[in-house]
Amino acid sequence: MSESGHSQPGMYGQGRRRRRRRDRDPGPPGQNLSGPSRDRDYVPRERRDGSEEATGPLLQKTPIILAKPPGERISSKPSAPASGAASLEKPIMLIKTRDEGGKPGNAPDVPPSASGAGTVKLEREGQRPTQPVYQIQNRGMGSAASGGAVDPVIGQTKLLPPEKMKHSIKLVDDQMNWCDSAMEYLRDQTDMLVVGVIGLQGTGKSTIMSLLSANSPEEDQRAYVFRAQTQEIKERAGNQSSGIDFYITQERVIFLDTQPILSPSILDHLINNDRKLPPEYNLPHTYVEMQSLQITAFLFTVCHVVIVIQDWFTDINLYRFLQTAEMLKPSTPSASHDSTGSSGADDGSEYYPHIVFLQNKARREEFCPRNLKKMHMAVDKLMAHSHLKYKGTLSMLDCNIFPGLSRDYLEAEVNLFLLPMMENDGEDALTRAGSGPPLFSLLPGYRGHPSFSSLVSKFRSQILAMSRSQLSHTILTEKNWFHYAARIWDGVKKSSALSEYSRLLS
Repeated sequence: MSESGHSQPGMYGQGRRRRRRRDRDPGPPGQNLSGPSRDRDYVPRERRDGSEEATGPLLQKTPIILAKPPGERISSKPSAPASGAASLEKPIMLIKTRDEGGKPGNAPDVPPSASGAGTVKLEREGQRPTQPVYQIQNRGMGSAASGGAVDPVIGQTKLLPPEKMKHSIKLVDDQMNWCDSAMEYLRDQTDMLVVGVIGLQGTGKSTIMSLLSANSPEEDQRAYVFRAQTQEIKERAGNQSSGIDFYITQERVIFLDTQPILSPSILDHLINNDRKLPPEYNLPHTYVEMQSLQITAFLFTVCHVVIVIQDWFTDINLYRFLQTAEMLKPSTPSASHDSTGSSGADDGSEYYPHIVFLQNKARREEFCPRNLKKMHMAVDKLMAHSHLKYKGTLSMLDCNIFPGLSRDYLEAEVNLFLLPMMENDGEDALTRAGSGPPLFSLLPGYRGHPSFSSLVSKFRSQILAMSRSQLSHTILTEKNWFHYAARIWDGVKKSSALSEYSRLLS
């Protein structure tokens, strides 16, 4: 009401109906609804992150004010606007180089802007990232590295663990030919250990190599990575392995399982099947011996550790065979190209691996300290003139198997390890305990040595702890080792020393 008692025209009259009409029919977004500026052209505002407001009708909802944390309110210039940036429901992982900047909300396929000094760092003050950001160097990425951008697929591939092998594959087939199927499992890294094995027929080479690489004694032997002898093959005195089998673990340890040396079953197969021998060999037994020498000389050149397995102590012919293979071993390639082809033992450039003697299927009396001492002395005298590293790298006294013996008990301690017969520990303990008095029916029977599983674990830990010396004058990656081994195998097959030795045997 005014002072004169009349009502104001704009409050209850026609002006009020016009104001309600304006409220029901709003203009374009951003237009001032009061005052004379209602007919101005709409200019979209620019947001803080550099993007423009979307034009078009907007729904009338309760406004929500979004503000950044105080640590993110920086006064630097925003980068080039990226229109149409969609809201992300899940945090994404950015894979980029160290010198790149970016925003946590950008998609990984948006190229970074070249803003120079105004680049916003990834982790600002006061920001807590929800996921780790992996920074991968551009080394070896070709054109992607030169452009400063890293393909997320390549980055994720480099972060993936190596592929796990399910079973062994052939490195050398039964015809003594080199196979290339192992190349796809090798990588460009130098931290590797190569372990090979040799032994007579039926000594348990494939079983021991499976237990060292990927299996446990409790598993079924049919699931072992190196196939052991089946009952049928044992009954007809055959051999399971032929050539050289290859297996590499995810810890980058290469295991090489070989066919038996001086195998009578291979000789019988050559004679009964009338297989044609190479022209340089006249007799089948000469060919079998030369095959065994080729495999052993090859392992002496490309392995860090060579395990010699025997199931009884000891065969003097085995040590003569090892000395012959050492004599016929190819010389280590020299760094200088003017090498005279000598053995290189005088100047110390010749490579020799660690050799470990494993007494498999050992009996209880062989674990007696007096008998163990005699075995060490015998091996030391037989290998006294060898250049192979047969002592000082493996010890049973360090495994707490003989806790009452001191280190100086064995005067000449060689790389000798004893493993008992592989058996089911639980069933064997109950069988031995049931034969005793009722008072001790629940106690395990006396063995005279630790269990098979415990000794295998101790042996494996010592083998994997062997030193990884250089195989050649350069440090080899896994793929370089493969090519180096292929060249050595080709040289062993064409060796003039082996040909001359086979001629003398004939």
